[in-house]
Amino acid sequence: MTETPITLTELDRLPEGLVELNSAELISQLKGPTLIHLDGERKPPLFVSVLMHGNEPVGWDAVRLMLSQCLERHGQLRLPRAMSLFIGNVHAAAANARHLPDQPDFNRVWPGTDQPPSPTQQLMAEVVARMAQRGIFASIDLHNNTGTNPHYACVNRIDNRYLHLARLFSRTVVYFVRPTGVQSQAMAKLCPAVTLECGRVGDRHGIEHAREFIDACLHLLELPEHALPAQDIDLFHTVARVTIPEQISFGFPPHQAQLVLSPELERFNFRELPAGTAFARVREGGYLEARDEHGRVVTDRYFGTEEGELKLREPAMPSMLTADATVIRQDCLCYLMERYNQHVPARH
Repeated sequence: MTETPITLTELDRLPEGLVELNSAELISQLKGPTLIHLDGERKPPLFVSVLMHGNEPVGWDAVRLMLSQCLERHGQLRLPRAMSLFIGNVHAAAANARHLPDQPDFNRVWPGTDQPPSPTQQLMAEVVARMAQRGIFASIDLHNNTGTNPHYACVNRIDNRYLHLARLFSRTVVYFVRPTGVQSQAMAKLCPAVTLECGRVGDRHGIEHAREFIDACLHLLELPEHALPAQDIDLFHTVARVTIPEQISFGFPPHQAQLVLSPELERFNFRELPAGTAFARVREGGYLEARDEHGRVVTDRYFGTEEGELKLREPAMPSMLTADATVIRQDCLCYLMERYNQHVPARH
């Protein structure tokens, strides 16, 4: 892939009329990735990133709703804390695509990525460097997902401040270290950071939930360092990322392919599935690939073929399962998780 050159635009005010535009219309005012610094009563700023994936508008919808309400209430932007807003892939948003064919995934090229150097990777490193100079109170990256999943938060460090930030959004929290190159991993080196999964595109509750969370974070004086009560959080650990290799065809019934995926997949999300649960019918050499958090192939640990069906070999809890074939091909089929509450720091 030959990647199109890309540059960062940095602004110290909100462009006139920007909040009136939906995600697909942002391209009419923004040339590309844009970092906007907004003043507030307290510093350092809250860092908020939206549209890392162009077809996931919940972050921008929540931010524009929050800013519009602020403008309506005060006649001007009067934020309780400064906010630095990073608006990502406006070109993909205009096409309602995760990313365009000549682009990488914007949430796989932040510092720490294992992908080769690229212009977009350099831009994300520039964003991190600019924010490191300013200091950051906390970082939020907002996403939709395609399958039937609860609203949940993700962290990349088991740290009380990070867990408190995540718990403010949901009691369901996922800890992961792969995939690499995601925004929250890069920002976690600077401040408490979370990735928020806010349900399906168009879900009004997801937009309102995200707006409430951003507003709550802007009003926080600090993030507590004391431990959460273990009963107040459901913590899970991602143990494997499951993909379908490019050369393997797949589909859902009645489609004929090497892997015919179960039409029940989406209802498996965040359910503890027993060994023997069938994920797909296998034809003509079809198979999945599972890799653990160190990148090691662990397919045989989790999956086996029995009487033409691909089944779990041991109990597991999946997330992000979807019937969207494009998302499966561009990202993954799902993640497998284990309960991790025993790793929540103990209260003293």
